[in-house]
Amino acid sequence: MNGKRNGVRTMNGLIGRMGAAVALVAASLVGGASSARAQDAGQGAWAKAGPLEARLVSSVRAVGDLATVPLGLELRLEPGWKTYWRSPGDAGYPPRLDWSGSRNLKEATLAYPAPHRFSVLGFESAGYDVEALFPLRVQPVAPGQPLDLSLTADLLVCSDICVPQIVTLSLALPTGPALPGDSANNIARAQSLVPRVGALGGEGLVSVAAVRGSGDALEVEATAPDGFVSPDVFIETDPPLSFSAPKAVFSDSDRRVRLSLKVPDAPKDLDLSGRAVTVTLVDGARAVETPATVAPLVGAGASGNGLVAMLGVALLGGLILNLMPCVLPVLSLKLLSVIAHGGRATGAVRAGFLASAAGIVTSFLALAAALLAVKAAGGAVGWGIQFQQPLFLVFMVVLVTLFSANLWGLFEVPLPRALADRLEGDGLAGPFATGAFATLLATPCSAPFLGTAVGFALARGPVEILAIFAALGVGLAAPYLLVAAWPRVAAWLPRPGRWMLRLRALMGVALAGTALWLLSVLVVQVGPVAAGGIGALMVGLVLALWAGRRLPSRSGWAGPALAAGLAFAAFALPSVVGPTMGVASATGVATDGAGKPVADRWVRFDPTAIRERVAAGQLVFVDVTADWCITCQANKKLVLTRGAVADRFTDPALIAMRADWTRPDDSIARFLADHGRYGIPFNIVYGPGAPQGIALPELLSEAAVIDALNRASNRASGRS
Repeated sequence: MNGKRNGVRTMNGLIGRMGAAVALVAASLVGGASSARAQDAGQGAWAKAGPLEARLVSSVRAVGDLATVPLGLELRLEPGWKTYWRSPGDAGYPPRLDWSGSRNLKEATLAYPAPHRFSVLGFESAGYDVEALFPLRVQPVAPGQPLDLSLTADLLVCSDICVPQIVTLSLALPTGPALPGDSANNIARAQSLVPRVGALGGEGLVSVAAVRGSGDALEVEATAPDGFVSPDVFIETDPPLSFSAPKAVFSDSDRRVRLSLKVPDAPKDLDLSGRAVTVTLVDGARAVETPATVAPLVGAGASGNGLVAMLGVALLGGLILNLMPCVLPVLSLKLLSVIAHGGRATGAVRAGFLASAAGIVTSFLALAAALLAVKAAGGAVGWGIQFQQPLFLVFMVVLVTLFSANLWGLFEVPLPRALADRLEGDGLAGPFATGAFATLLATPCSAPFLGTAVGFALARGPVEILAIFAALGVGLAAPYLLVAAWPRVAAWLPRPGRWMLRLRALMGVALAGTALWLLSVLVVQVGPVAAGGIGALMVGLVLALWAGRRLPSRSGWAGPALAAGLAFAAFALPSVVGPTMGVASATGVATDGAGKPVADRWVRFDPTAIRERVAAGQLVFVDVTADWCITCQANKKLVLTRGAVADRFTDPALIAMRADWTRPDDSIARFLADHGRYGIPFNIVYGPGAPQGIALPELLSEAAVIDALNRASNRASGRS
């Protein structure tokens, strides 16, 4: 009986063991089927390491013939734990990925969704908690062939403590149609959370309008057409710097925000102005990544010492402006003005020169008022930008033509008797107009110190703008004020006589040359047909005034009337004809000293490509120019296309970018503003040794350009 029971127990045990084996096999088969289904769905198995779980997922079930396969690295974290963004902040490190065990893998690129900010005990870091999905772009060596991925990921996860975790993940994608996998929607959603790359001042759901800094302080201005909810900003620099959490000040019904940050415990010599940064602006699910160069940071109110010092800079800049090529055309008027005072009474000499100075200063104040209006309207402001407007150029052509005709004696503008008596004989209206005309023709030029003063003014408020522009006017008017202070200087000149008629005629020819130059700028703006038509109208205007002088006195009005009609027709012609074929660009064919074309040395301006070029070890020379900027043309002819500089530009490692500001261009205006500049010429060199750029003086020299190129080509000490 006992043996029988033992036999039964033995049989039961055998059956139990067989059942367990069957169950194990069944479970194995079920698990294998589940794993196969997961692979078919484009999802790898979860791997757990401490508080972290991770897996690889795919948007497609098979590789198809895709040159790039969209994948994702999916993470799950236990409550209270986090991992880090590509720039972690005060602590942490980003994911470190090793794909060396993979087959048929050429390259895998990880993208980072917009991060969250973590503030703990005054330390700031950026990363992800709960869960995260990093989009991956994977390139097979042989598209269409199976892709076997093996990833070893080193991830730092932190709670009260930080623990490095290493997980080994795999995913196999077979050949076959690239049908959507179960994770396709999740990967697409994660990709939408990756900040788009946008230019400074660009458009979008959110955009970075300006980045300014000084010392350890940084200020980011941003806009959102639909308004901000909870904006945050992350700053990346090379070498890395840690920034405090931003303080936000909203305006324009929350559509504009100013985010202010500091660098805690910054080195004493730190100056963020001019530094290259990457700004990542995040507002909920909206995010944009913007590369920028930090412009000088100035407050809404000027400190007394800073404003006084800049007023001195403005005076010096205005004085030097007298020597710039743009002012040369009005030297004829200045010379005639001086000669006309020869032998006159001291009081009359002083009054005439003070009137010219008043004309200059008044014109500068009017220009400042116009810039304030444009700035208040949200438009781009800058020194000389009125020359981007065709109607202003037509006005200048007509004005210069009339000045030439006046010097040739073809017409005079008589003043009413009462007004002439008040203006002391010959009157002060003429000297005043001469000063105003000098200002108009001076604005296409820049000069040493002038760009600094204008940049300082336009970045501040109305009081500073008016004060700086008044100082510039006083500087340009300094020669007139000098003669007004010592009027005996004019008495040393010969008395006016018949010889002045020949001199006036010669000066009229010089101004006619200025009119031709203005017409050449109009060709760029409106095309050769419209510009040629305006030139023909000006010839007709001069002939009408000449004929009017020879008609009987009763019919003498016909010539001036016809001339006035031709002048009005000149203003209407650009809108009637419209832009025509042949509208050119300053980036066209340049020539060297021998007249040989060198256009292949220059590429079109692309501010977003500068950082990429520098990262690749190349030099980038940016020339911001315009056809109406005579100083720019002088720099090009005398320095950039000659000698050692032209030879250096043939180096394949040097990218020469020419930014044509002849016509309005928002990207160029933003680029200038980012560097604290509001006028041209502006030249800057970027390179591995100067990623933030080396700005050159307004008047270029071969030595200055070569020195900047040499400095930018060498990596700064202590940097990799």
